[in-house]
Amino acid sequence: MSKGNIKINPPPPPVVTPPQPSSKYQGVKHTILVMSGKGGVGKSTFSVNLSVTLAKKFKVGLIDADINGPDDPLLLGISKEKLVANEKGIIPASTKYGVKVISMAFMLPDDGTAVIWRGALRHKAIQQFLEDVFWDNADYVILDLPPGTGDEALTVSQLVPQADGIIIVITPQDVALLDARKAIDFASKLKIKVIGMVENMSGFVCPHCGNTTNIFKSGGAEELCKRLGIPFLGRIPIHPEIVENGDLGIPAVEISKEIRNEFENITSKVEEILEKSKS
Repeated sequence: MSKGNIKINPPPPPVVTPPQPSSKYQGVKHTILVMSGKGGVGKSTFSVNLSVTLAKKFKVGLIDADINGPDDPLLLGISKEKLVANEKGIIPASTKYGVKVISMAFMLPDDGTAVIWRGALRHKAIQQFLEDVFWDNADYVILDLPPGTGDEALTVSQLVPQADGIIIVITPQDVALLDARKAIDFASKLKIKVIGMVENMSGFVCPHCGNTTNIFKSGGAEELCKRLGIPFLGRIPIHPEIVENGDLGIPAVEISKEIRNEFENITSKVEEILEKSKS
């Protein structure tokens, strides 16, 4: 690029040796990455409720891979837990919902402590969550990744190339759909399967009359899936129960039959897609 007599040449890209696939992350039947193109779409709440729903039938682990904003323990009511280790490795925290959890939140002195780490340290933490934690031959390990397509997502994709794929969580606004396409492009470039897309906050369900108001529009994710040939897994409206019980550390699928049915429909589609991919 030039302007007047000034010529600016972009620096060459750095030479980076990508990490080798992990030889220690073994025995897990299915590994699923939960991603979003932007923050604020309810990805962690989705990951927690997805994990709890799967745990009704399977042995499930949840990796809170958002190193800077680890919220999953709070949403599961176990934020005060401390980790222990034995000859098998680091033992993930247990929940009464059957999900085993690992999170940076368990290692911080208090909820207000900021994690100010560069990419190399975040990479190392994710690697330890995968390799040094005793996952006990889990059927599913869900990775709740931070927003965007940065270090954590890249680390997981390189260490676990055998991951089953990505679930993308978005909200219906056009800006969220734009960012979702970046997550899809990320998956394409790294040759990771997109299991499907979920439209979260798809309308507000009034707790009094039961009517739905489309605050952020509705249907954008399903239309995008049709255009790109990606499975549409379902939509989850804004339920007051999700917000209220999440703050109390209770997954909404444990409280609301309607929400439980929505997540059971999504997990059934995920199981079906993974089963077909094996054949």
